[in-house]
Amino acid sequence: MSVKVRFAPSPTGKLHVGNVRTALVNWMFAKGQGGAFVLRIDDTDLARSTPEFEQGIEDDLAWLGLVWDERHNQSKRFDRYEEAAARLKASGRLYPCYETADELDRRRKVQLSRGLPPVYDRAALQLTDADRAAYEAEGRRPHWRFKLDGKRVAWEDLSRGHAEVDTASMSDPVLIREDGLFLYTLPSVVDDIDMAITHVIRGEDHVTNTGAQIEIFEALGGPVPAFAHMPLLVGADGQALSKRLGSLSIAEMRDQGYEPIAITSHLGRIGTSDPLEVAPSVEALGESFSFSKMGRSPARYDTADLDRLNAQALHAMDYATAQPRLAAMGSDMGEAAWNTLRPNLQKFADVVDLERIISGPVTPVVEDPAFAAAALEVLPARLDADAWSVWTNAVKEKTGAKGKALFMPLRHILTGQAHGPDMASLVPLIGRDRIVKRLSGETA
Repeated sequence: MSVKVRFAPSPTGKLHVGNVRTALVNWMFAKGQGGAFVLRIDDTDLARSTPEFEQGIEDDLAWLGLVWDERHNQSKRFDRYEEAAARLKASGRLYPCYETADELDRRRKVQLSRGLPPVYDRAALQLTDADRAAYEAEGRRPHWRFKLDGKRVAWEDLSRGHAEVDTASMSDPVLIREDGLFLYTLPSVVDDIDMAITHVIRGEDHVTNTGAQIEIFEALGGPVPAFAHMPLLVGADGQALSKRLGSLSIAEMRDQGYEPIAITSHLGRIGTSDPLEVAPSVEALGESFSFSKMGRSPARYDTADLDRLNAQALHAMDYATAQPRLAAMGSDMGEAAWNTLRPNLQKFADVVDLERIISGPVTPVVEDPAFAAAALEVLPARLDADAWSVWTNAVKEKTGAKGKALFMPLRHILTGQAHGPDMASLVPLIGRDRIVKRLSGETA
């Protein structure tokens, strides 16, 4: 059986790390199995869905390297959902209900006060044709519920192992609202059948929904896919991320300078037994993915880990990869400069500030003018790859300074900073003219 998975975001907002982790795990599983990844835009809510958010979803996934093999819009498939609803109505599995939200809320409160579970009592099944006609005459429009079998639904979950849900303990789910809008469940099942989805991979908060959805698959006569329910994300403090996801949108992370491979490596490996290191590529993540590596505890999302991986990705980036981006920023000083500066990058844009150490202007920090003058006297005429070693040995002999007392004053003078790129690599790049000026206390 060829693996086929789907990611079905709603274009009502920006993709955040929770969405993308779901998309990524689906993509990794499919690609690791030589299967297909389907992007299915859940835009059945026409009032809230926008072309801008839809384009943003595509842009974010493409930027991360999560390229899809098929793409669909649910808004173009309403005829298929109507057909499925008609079949369920004809078989008695989809039935009309006329209770208002307030009436349902009052019933739930009464049930809770009696120590009963707040499950829908199926009162609508007792309505006569006359009752329904009277409600319609009042101006009420029905919402439609799926009649559950009330049985134990079991499946072998790829992430959780054996799983069971007792649908007798659940309310019959609403599939169609009073205004005729299809809720997520029915279109999702219909699409999974029509598109031959073999595996549904999502968060563990959907486990209970799966019991009801399996019954809908069976009622429509479609094959039931395999399921995997991943542990959810929590923050570094162990608390749920749900209220903070708005600040973790992929678009904002891109604007903040995070590398796509750092994001995918982070989200693809947290909560697994794999080391939290940058992968060579997103394809390599797919090749190494296995649900057997995924733990049962919530995956801990720590921005400090992402920052570390982002720096790691930049430190390993070769000049050929960086060059087009450097040129676009007007900051391409050549391969030697890139190789010298990249070990100090946290974000790619940092290269602009670091290049100023080479090209200037730098205001030297000269704490001891006599030391600077002595260093100038022995500055080699030719600044090659060995110049730093030759020069510092000469300064040491002339001044008696050694260790930190030797190297730190020279770094302060030449870069204006206490920390930074390797001095042996910097000196030939800065050039003799600038070094002379900086040793003389001039901004250069």
